[in-house]
Amino acid sequence: MYPVGRTEFDHAVIMVRDQLDTLSPHYERQGFSLSDVAVHNLGSCNRLIALENLYIELLGWPAGKPPARKEIADSAFGLEALVFRTADAQATFERLSGLGFEVNPVQELSRSMVYQGETVEAKFQTVRFAKQPIPGLRMYFCRHLTPEYVWVPELMAHANGARTATRIDVAAPEAAATAALLARVVDVPARQAEDHWEIALANLTLSIRPDASLDQPRPASITIENREGMHYLLDVGTPD
Repeated sequence: MYPVGRTEFDHAVIMVRDQLDTLSPHYERQGFSLSDVAVHNLGSCNRLIALENLYIELLGWPAGKPPARKEIADSAFGLEALVFRTADAQATFERLSGLGFEVNPVQELSRSMVYQGETVEAKFQTVRFAKQPIPGLRMYFCRHLTPEYVWVPELMAHANGARTATRIDVAAPEAAATAALLARVVDVPARQAEDHWEIALANLTLSIRPDASLDQPRPASITIENREGMHYLLDVGTPD
């Protein structure tokens, strides 16, 4: 589950703000199995689409209440953050700090859930930036202390056959500069590929593509692979 030699992608965050209950059926209609609603110790709530060795998180806060966490209070709906995996949160903190990035101390995160009929605590450590290295692109690192509570086999058996995600496209006004900075963050080199740049993580490729209409980078799309090897873009959906 943990990386050997090369950084792994951990999960993509789809921001649903206070509409988790409203937007969850959009993904279920696409044939995805969603985990039950869980509430973090920080007050946010989520549901997961667990895939092989990574997952997609629908993240928000309870309906009718104010945003639970400062760093997501102003986040727009849709694909919103990229999260990378670490096997040693403190070492990741020290590496990023040594590169000159503004990094918060390692943070403990947990959420209650029911696993095999018992209430348990899924536990994580996160390394978050005090100032994002790339404005417009929220990202952080996550260490799983209880990975068995995320990658639950019955939740990975999706009716639509989804197996994993193979690529995330990032649109950026300055693709080369964005790719170079992102490569420093994830400690994986970027390479030019025709009209875009690629960063090949251990389990997924980040594709940074130029878009002169933007004023800052943003995550654009997720490519899903099903059990037959077919690829398609995830339909993120929008609030009503």
